[in-house]
Amino acid sequence: MVEYDRRNGGYRGGHNSRKRRFRGEMRTSCAEADDANPSLKEDDDFERRPARRQYHEPTHVRVRKQLLAIAESPLKRTDEDIKDIANVVADHAEDDDVRGGFFELISLLVIQQPLKIPFVAAVVLALNLKRSELVQEILNKTSTALNDQFKVGAWREVKLLLRFLACLQGILEDDGVFLILEELFSRAVDLQTASSEDSLGLEIVKVILLTIPYIMASSASGLEAHASSLLEKTDIIASTPHALEALVDPYPGNGADTSHEDQSVISLLQKQLQAEASSSWELACIPRPWQTSSPEDGVDLPTSTRHPLPSITVPSPVSPGVRPQLPEIYFSVYADQDVETVPPTSSITSCILRDSLIDTINIMDYNRNATAKFLIDLDCYFSPETFVKRATPFDRLRELEPGKSTWKPEDVAVDAVFSQLFQLPASEHRLVYYHAVLTESCKIAPAAIAPSLGRAIRYLYRNLHAMDLELEYRFMDWFSHHLSNFGFTWKWTEWVDDVELPLANPRKAFIVGALEKEIRLSFAQRIRGTLPEPYQALITEAKEKDTPDFKYSSDRKISPLFASIVAHSSAKQVLVETPYAPQAREILRLLKAKAPDTEIEPCLSAIESEGASLGVADPIVSSTDAYMTAICFIGSKSLSHVLSCIERCKERLLALGPQSEAARRQIITSVLQYWAEKPGIGVNIVDKLLNYTILTPMCVIHWALVDNIGKGEILTHAHVYEMVASTVYKVTNRVRQIVIARNQIDLPLEQISLLDETLEKERAQMKELFSTLEDALVGVASGIVDEMAESRDQDTAGEATLRGWGERWLRVFRRKMAVEEAWIGEMLTNVAGVIDKSNGHGDDMVDGLENGKMERDENADGNVGVM
Repeated sequence: MVEYDRRNGGYRGGHNSRKRRFRGEMRTSCAEADDANPSLKEDDDFERRPARRQYHEPTHVRVRKQLLAIAESPLKRTDEDIKDIANVVADHAEDDDVRGGFFELISLLVIQQPLKIPFVAAVVLALNLKRSELVQEILNKTSTALNDQFKVGAWREVKLLLRFLACLQGILEDDGVFLILEELFSRAVDLQTASSEDSLGLEIVKVILLTIPYIMASSASGLEAHASSLLEKTDIIASTPHALEALVDPYPGNGADTSHEDQSVISLLQKQLQAEASSSWELACIPRPWQTSSPEDGVDLPTSTRHPLPSITVPSPVSPGVRPQLPEIYFSVYADQDVETVPPTSSITSCILRDSLIDTINIMDYNRNATAKFLIDLDCYFSPETFVKRATPFDRLRELEPGKSTWKPEDVAVDAVFSQLFQLPASEHRLVYYHAVLTESCKIAPAAIAPSLGRAIRYLYRNLHAMDLELEYRFMDWFSHHLSNFGFTWKWTEWVDDVELPLANPRKAFIVGALEKEIRLSFAQRIRGTLPEPYQALITEAKEKDTPDFKYSSDRKISPLFASIVAHSSAKQVLVETPYAPQAREILRLLKAKAPDTEIEPCLSAIESEGASLGVADPIVSSTDAYMTAICFIGSKSLSHVLSCIERCKERLLALGPQSEAARRQIITSVLQYWAEKPGIGVNIVDKLLNYTILTPMCVIHWALVDNIGKGEILTHAHVYEMVASTVYKVTNRVRQIVIARNQIDLPLEQISLLDETLEKERAQMKELFSTLEDALVGVASGIVDEMAESRDQDTAGEATLRGWGERWLRVFRRKMAVEEAWIGEMLTNVAGVIDKSNGHGDDMVDGLENGKMERDENADGNVGVM
């Protein structure tokens, strides 16, 4: 410390007496030195400065940077980058850093950045002309990786590795990749033979069909007969619709006239490839960088060294993996435009572009900024004539010369994101990730993306009447979230005529629901300021209150029968007594003071006694209402406040269920009544009460679809759907977690038996939940609910609209039930086969699993049929 203080002038630094010499002084000193020694004097203006240290990047770092950035910039010549990378790797092949880093990066690029696969393959092809032994090593590593992915059932990774090998078909001996595709097809046939409702076999055929175009676009030739033969085989499976295909149609019509024709991706691929075969496999969109990757000495790629394909084994039975494999419908938001801005479904380009993009989007979920950058630079990764120039206005497309492409790269990118956002039955990632990708894309290239999003929004809004209900609410969530990132600005005047529609109309319900969600993301006053005058009435003054009133704050209140009259006239207020008000205010005071339950109990007992004297059927309901309303009022400041209060009162709330089921459902009523003007907050609190097990899933379903069903008006409210869908997800997700845990191969027999018992119990509860949903929604859809049957107002059109809502709800939850049962049955069936062949735990375990599996399969088939 003493040394430090002396050297730096004391503890605080102090004065540094060291003399500083500035540029002027240095110049004078240099001049004096030159005068003393004339031989050093060269120029009057010469200034001596130390030479800047030169830094040369290590070779392996330079190769890595070049390979990572390949094809990313339209300003750089990709063919020169390919030659340069191949030359450097060939010249430094003995350097372990260069060699190892190059091999590792190739494997990562193939799996993580699918758009670059043809360009990575072109580097390998160029390297094959110089150091063919390196290429054989790459093939060995790729084959090992492919075998590993087969074992775990990672079918996307299998597809991408096969695509890489397909691009290298020109340097493979004999039939090359076709041998693997033939073996894959035999596995798909086995699965389809075992069950016509199998979806894993369809996924395998899809992998085959998406690999064929890259083989035919490779430097190989004379493969047309192989491709045609394989297409003839796949036609049987690809052309047969799956049992769940109708349930995942994004536009079921809902009884309205619609021009939408659902097309499964696999059947579309089959038709497109057959059409491409008849046109000599043009495949114009696929880049062919290997055509310019040969060196200038004239060596031709077809004459380069050929390699045997290393051993690749497709296991039997194949592993289903952890991701559900379900039929996929081709979805587009640019389908009805007078000028094509995306490839039509008749062209193979539509599926090739879509597949590469959705793989990129779903693989890069850890970095939305990088994903958005890939989408914006889409045109760099395909043939130059595939797209028009970026950000070309839509109106200017009509002015292009006939025969030129009118496909906009930003429309293709946005279309791909929406296809994942609106994927049924479920998206691969959380929906907010796709929201973020669209937001980042719009920030990076607003002039290109914003107009595309505007046309997509208008298309979706026009088709709300025919859209699947679950997709309508996904659209609502994204729309409100997207506007919140850009100042809540939208051309609301375009929809002003729909404000006067009844709430049961899908467009009016969308507007109301979107505004409610905007308020949740901001506050009512701000949202009101963004709306034209006709929309102002949708945001009442009550919504602008940060804290709703405590309904027991006064002994008297306006009568509900006259409240609406008083609000719109000068009529005298009609006041009625507020029951239990003094006791409720005392409960509120005690809860604020964090008093123990023993002090609160007398107030609750007093309410129950008064309720009994007033003839209330279940007095506990009245005390529960006062108690829960007080909790909501105390917790109205923030979510943490209400959670803290619920945590303190948890024991009493948990005790309500066994005492009275009606009191348990009253908790939901109290919460949603208190937050009636901001129902999203109420739904969030109900979700937390489910997590605490204060409420049960069946309780929530009964409250929404039995106690308050009425004529079905409750089905038009977005927050009710959100609450019911979230509750169902909790139940189904728990069952899935048990199935995944049970499918671990090395589990001991005792643990498998325990998980089987738990699974049986949870599946029974899930089926009961879906059965309750089915009974309630069938009543609305068929018009046999009590209030609708007893109605005398003869509102035929209104009741028909409500029946339509019942049908839309019914479709959503029938699909959820069918998908869950199909997934569980497939997972349990496949794991039984794997255990039988590879586990080796003995016949007792297999017999035990088989007995349980047979019963579950029977139940699954029955439920799918009933639903």
